[in-house]
Amino acid sequence: MTEGYITRAGRDKLLKEIEELRERKKVLSFEIGEAREKGDISENAEYHSAKERLGEVLRRMANAQTKLANAKLIEEVKGAADTVAIGMKVTLQDKATNDEITYTLVGSEDSDPTEGKISVYSPMAQGLLGKKQGEEAEVTLPAGKRVFKILKTEPFL
Repeated sequence: MTEGYITRAGRDKLLKEIEELRERKKVLSFEIGEAREKGDISENAEYHSAKERLGEVLRRMANAQTKLANAKLIEEVKGAADTVAIGMKVTLQDKATNDEITYTLVGSEDSDPTEGKISVYSPMAQGLLGKKQGEEAEVTLPAGKRVFKILKTEPFL
């Protein structure tokens, strides 16, 4: 798996999820043990249901642990203050409408467009990365090409 980027809040969220899954695993292991004690497990629906749920919990735990192991904290990423990069808050002007838009470039785990946080892997971010404050960027979006002027860049952490 490739290295991803995550904020401290995103890392804390993953750690909390892993802890909750560990607790769920304990409960399911206990349920499996109880179901086993009831005798023949080949036709024991409780046993099979608990085993399926345990499998899902283990898959989710492994996924969260892998993300955490491969994640680089965004605050550890260093770059020029006037260049668009992950961990930056970017204010843009849409050249077609003159509207101003502000985005924060984050890792996919922290992405939340409703809060103005877009994944560094999104088409918008990909079109802006490496551009400097004052430059224009032509970005290919699903709706077509758009031109944005980069008005301001600042670290968001």
